[in-house]
Amino acid sequence: MAFDGLFTTAMKRELQTIENGRITKIHQPNAQETVFIIRAGGQNRKLLFSVHPSYARVQFTEETIQNPKEPPMFCMTLRKHLEGGTITAVEQMGTDRILKFTIRSKNEIGDDMERAIIFEIMGRHSNFLLIDPERNMIIDSMKHLPPSVNSYRTIMPGQPYIPAPPQDKRNPFTLTQEVFEQLLPTFDTPKAVVQELSGFSPVHAEELLYRINSSTGKSAFQIYQSFVQIFSVGPIHPNTLEKDGKLLFSAAELTFVQGAEIVYPTLGELLDKVYFARAVRERVKAQAADLERWLDNEIAKLKLKVQKLEKERNDAGRLDTFQLYGELLTANSYAIEKGQKEAIVDNYYEQGTTVTIQLDPRKSVIDNAQRYFSKYTKAKNALIQLASQLEKAHEDIEYFEMVKQQVMQASTDDIDEIRDELAELGLMKARKGKKKVKPKKPMPESYESSDGVKISVGKNNRQNDWLTSKLAARNHIWLHTKDIPGSHVVIHDEDPSEKTIQEAATLASYFSKARGSASVPVDFTEVRHVKKPNGSKPGFVIYFEQKTIFVTPDEEVVRQLKA
Repeated sequence: MAFDGLFTTAMKRELQTIENGRITKIHQPNAQETVFIIRAGGQNRKLLFSVHPSYARVQFTEETIQNPKEPPMFCMTLRKHLEGGTITAVEQMGTDRILKFTIRSKNEIGDDMERAIIFEIMGRHSNFLLIDPERNMIIDSMKHLPPSVNSYRTIMPGQPYIPAPPQDKRNPFTLTQEVFEQLLPTFDTPKAVVQELSGFSPVHAEELLYRINSSTGKSAFQIYQSFVQIFSVGPIHPNTLEKDGKLLFSAAELTFVQGAEIVYPTLGELLDKVYFARAVRERVKAQAADLERWLDNEIAKLKLKVQKLEKERNDAGRLDTFQLYGELLTANSYAIEKGQKEAIVDNYYEQGTTVTIQLDPRKSVIDNAQRYFSKYTKAKNALIQLASQLEKAHEDIEYFEMVKQQVMQASTDDIDEIRDELAELGLMKARKGKKKVKPKKPMPESYESSDGVKISVGKNNRQNDWLTSKLAARNHIWLHTKDIPGSHVVIHDEDPSEKTIQEAATLASYFSKARGSASVPVDFTEVRHVKKPNGSKPGFVIYFEQKTIFVTPDEEVVRQLKA
């Protein structure tokens, strides 16, 4: 990662395109994120502020974040002071990861007023503050810090705004050649650069040293200047690369990394790629933590039940022995006297062998034989019951594991539908305080192939059933990972191209338990060949006349196909 002071400088330049833009709407999807809709340059821009402890950032985004039914109090305060206002300036505080947005707005009686947003990116201490600059007073903030928590600066409504303490480092954009050349001998490691120059993360420090050490024909200071000017002046090169299993990103080309580079048109699109899926997963994880625990417990209980049932089945597997004892006792009843505790008889099923049979001395030989026949019948019935119970237990495990996979790949709305499904099946209790409302029509996710063909993906069992049985036409193409829990996918076309089938199969593999695998088998057939057995659980179908294609899940392809 590299959202450091240098990246913030480049981001500031991208955000300055909304100067003189008007704030038309403000939303707060959750406790950590705020979204502004800004009308600038003849178009609406979506500006995201996130104070997430791991994914703190500010960016333009094209992604959709679902909003709560009731806006939080902080959101209401922002709307009161900022909606309808004009952004007059976007500035960076020194070379720190702190941005200031100045907004000209009007108060309740129509008089002009000025407000400021201070957005601080500081890991778990990140914050979003609304300031009255005339009085240098905090109006409100996403996170409140009383004096008992932070003795240096109190962040509470009505308190004066005290900037974060500055770092005792040199400004990389004003560094003179003389000072740089004095420092250069100490720059033996990226850590040394980070300790001396403000705004440098280890990634950018390593890139700088690599460029200096591998370049010929230019002085070290010239290389240094050209590197930092990428962030302050441009042209930027938004890109991502992987190194040792970690994803790196930057506004400048990372030449020290050998690997497949992905370049993006803007820093916002870059950050959507890097952060959005992770941030969505964090939101869903917080919402569905209890549901995941419940599913894990149910799966564990079912697996324990399977072990016990298999043991009982093995014990009941002696039924053939019980039948043999009954037959041998009946055949040799003339030679066995009442009162014997055991009988040794010839086994006429295996010539030359004998069998020792335990007897109840209080009963006759025939009664003992009947006792073994009764055990045989009882064991036979038990095996039938055990087979049925084992089949159901395995089906339930398969169902719960499928639901768990759906939870792990769900959106926040998908989680509510999954809860409703489990409650309707009587598998878990409905959440307390949840009002009964008319069920909404399931809304599978929409994608569009490179050929312009619509592709739908069911993200939970309700959506899967609706998509396959209601939404899709009989001659449309249906896809599903082969023998792997996953989403139902439908190509809304009766004769799609091979390219569209390949892309739809990539979606099916991505929204499945095999997301992290390679060469995933995906079956496809016409919808008319997909049937739902009577009494089967939601999402379960059988299909035939299928063909199989092998694909590798690719998040970038999924993002490109998102309609």
